[in-house]
Amino acid sequence: MSTTHTLSETAAGAAIISPPGRQRLPLIVWMLGVVTFVMGTTEMIVAGLLPQVASSLEVTIAQAGLLITVFALGMVIGTPVMAIATLRLPRRATLIMALLLFAVAHVAAASTDVFAVVLVARFAAAVATGTFWAIGAVVAAAAAGPGAGAKAMGIMVGGVTLATVLGVPIGTAAGQFLGWQGPFWGLAFLATACAALLWKVLPGNKTSEGETNLRAEFSRLRNARLWSVYVATALIQAAFLGVYSYIAPQLTERAELAEAVVPLIMIAYGVGALTGTTIGGRFGDRRPYTVIGAAVAGLLITMTVLLLWGGNAPVAIVFFTLMGMFGFAANPTLVSEALRAAGPDGVLPIALSNSFFNIGVAVGSGLGGVAIASSLAEQGVPAVGLALTIAAAVPCIGLGLTAKKTQRPRRHTMT
Repeated sequence: MSTTHTLSETAAGAAIISPPGRQRLPLIVWMLGVVTFVMGTTEMIVAGLLPQVASSLEVTIAQAGLLITVFALGMVIGTPVMAIATLRLPRRATLIMALLLFAVAHVAAASTDVFAVVLVARFAAAVATGTFWAIGAVVAAAAAGPGAGAKAMGIMVGGVTLATVLGVPIGTAAGQFLGWQGPFWGLAFLATACAALLWKVLPGNKTSEGETNLRAEFSRLRNARLWSVYVATALIQAAFLGVYSYIAPQLTERAELAEAVVPLIMIAYGVGALTGTTIGGRFGDRRPYTVIGAAVAGLLITMTVLLLWGGNAPVAIVFFTLMGMFGFAANPTLVSEALRAAGPDGVLPIALSNSFFNIGVAVGSGLGGVAIASSLAEQGVPAVGLALTIAAAVPCIGLGLTAKKTQRPRRHTMT
């Protein structure tokens, strides 16, 4: 019997005793959230250290930016591949190996001055991050139980969000003081420490159902509802993260704010994102499509205001903060709904969910780049965000309208 089966049975029993809204999350969920904080920090920290990286590795800023692109590529491609490749392994072994690969990749990047080696190391770190997320999400949801899946996802997504608020600013400051390699050494140490803790806490049951699981994983993808969740996920991320990718020129060129103010507004955005993640995690299990609908409606208003009045500095500050809140509010629920559609042990579907998050980032930032280079300049970025939000509303409405039909039988099978 697999680890996730064992966790599912334990959590299901607990869910019968405790009402879903008041159910306490197990310690392992919080530990997995800590790991996503560490991994979320590395995903975004390079953006704050691009000048230092470029100078140290003797490349241009644009070339150094490839370290961000390669990381996204590793998440999109590597995550589902590794999810399939590790199906025969116990969950604990997979999570530990992902953390150790993450640590080794950071040591390799910090120990060289060859740009190509750093690129490869970033790709490896992304594969490790995606693998941990795919397996960790399944383990967290199973441990939390069927009534608290979105709450558990809120903790994991909250780890990434907290990385935006604390991890990246602290890591950037450390990189400016110690050199860009300093945070990489620190992240390698933290990943190794997390691996040791998880080894003690996680059960080590072995899985002997590899072939059956592989067929089952692919069969889970024959679910139209699951693909609707994927499309909604990608479009929502593209809408608000595409706009966030160009926050600096929108604030300095269009709103005419000083460059020194930009990091402060990014922190405000991060606080908004943390607030949204908390709200989505708290209410996403009871009212998933109310949460998603409110998030999309909030983004529609935010993008419209930024499009029309984003040149006004106070308006820009307030609505970039709200953009973080509305954008991240939907994320825990979207991951939870992917799990709900795929089944509690759906490793490959969750890996693909992670890939679609990163597809959204790539699409949004790409279209934002096209917009900012057009005659609309900075104002074109929220215009693209508004169009993508309108597009995201279509699958979200469809999911909401069909939710009752799909949830009734699912609740029956859980009891």
